[in-house]
Amino acid sequence: MSNLALQIRMARQEDAAEVARVYIESWHDTYPGVLPTALLRAMTPKGQTARWQASIRAQGREAVLVAESSRYGIVGMTSLGPARDDGLGFDGEIYTLYIDPAFYGRGAGRALLKGAFTTLRKNGMSSCLIWAHARNNARFFYEAMGGRLIAERTAKLMGETVPETAFGWKTLALTERSPAR
Repeated sequence: MSNLALQIRMARQEDAAEVARVYIESWHDTYPGVLPTALLRAMTPKGQTARWQASIRAQGREAVLVAESSRYGIVGMTSLGPARDDGLGFDGEIYTLYIDPAFYGRGAGRALLKGAFTTLRKNGMSSCLIWAHARNNARFFYEAMGGRLIAERTAKLMGETVPETAFGWKTLALTERSPAR
């Protein structure tokens, strides 16, 4: 599959439903058998649209970006801002980064990561981390983009213990690596 021609831009209020759709479809593709079924079923378009409308409206400390194709519309989204965990030595954090499953492997994740790094730099940050579920295959993408495994923790999600892994970039630059053979 070829890469898409994408525009990375700040999300607008009218994007909230599409951001919610990408978020939900990505979770439903990534997390069956990993996260509780009840959690996945609880993710409704109405609830997630309201969540993303609020995040987009309040942009300032947190930014929401979208990857948009002129042919397909919004195919990915990311949210980012200051690091929420001061103890790891990173000043920026990517809170979410999700791609519509129909567009995996077509460059949207890479483009959003670059856009997120640019936004973090513009906001005075110089490093970044991403927390991901330890069983999320995105870990291989983060490693291929130069992210280094920096920490592990467990969190609670709907009462369930969830293992998480953090990947960090000491500088806001992608250093793409080939997967190990």
